Amino acid sequence: MRWFILFFFIPAVAIADPVEMVEQAAKEAFDSMPPVQIVREIAGRCGADANVNPHVAYCTSQNVIFLTREAADQPQAAYLVAHSYGHAVQVRHGVADFALAQIRARRDEEAMLRGLVERQVDCIAGFLVARAGLPDADLTDWFDADPFDDIHWGRNPLSIGPVMGIDLADRDAWFQIGQEGDITACGPGEFTADLLVAALRK
Repeated sequence: MRWFILFFFIPAVAIADPVEMVEQAAKEAFDSMPPVQIVREIAGRCGADANVNPHVAYCTSQNVIFLTREAADQPQAAYLVAHSYGHAVQVRHGVADFALAQIRARRDEEAMLRGLVERQVDCIAGFLVARAGLPDADLTDWFDADPFDDIHWGRNPLSIGPVMGIDLADRDAWFQIGQEGDITACGPGEFTADLLVAALRK
C-alpha cells in the first residue's frame, strides 16, 4: 500500500495597513494630498527639533507627512495620520489661509480661532477614517490627554509652527462627528465646511 501525502498551499492574504488605507482615502477624496513617509524620528526633518511632536508631523512646505516607525506600529497610527491629513486638506484647499487672515485680524481671539481649526481637523480625520473603511474609534481608548498639544504641522522650519492644544473630549467629539461620514458637518463655529465641500471629489 502506498501512502501519498498531499500538501495544500494556502496563499497568503495581505493584511491591509490602516495607515495606507487612510492615505488612499485622503488621496481619493481630495486633490494635492501629501504622501506619508515613515522615518526613524521627526527631529531633523523640515526644520524640526526635539520640541515638535515626536510621532507625526505635516511639513507644509514639502507637502509630506512624517510618521515615525514606532508610531506606525501603534493602534492609533491611523488617527495620527488622519489628523495630519486634516491639516493638509485645510492647507491645500484654502481653509488655512482663511484662518490665518482671521487670526492676524483678531489677535485677541487667537486661542478661540485656533481651537476651531483643530476641531475641524479632527472632524476631517474622522471623515477620512470612515472613508477608509476602518471601524469606529474613540480617542479616549488611545490617549489620556491631548496628543497634539505640541508643534505637529507647519512650514520649514517646523520648530516655529503653531501650537494649539484643546481638551481631548473636544477632539473626540469632533472626531466622532467626522466618523458619521458627512463632510458638511465639519464646520465648527465660523469655520464652515463650504471649502471642504467644494474640494471634495465626491
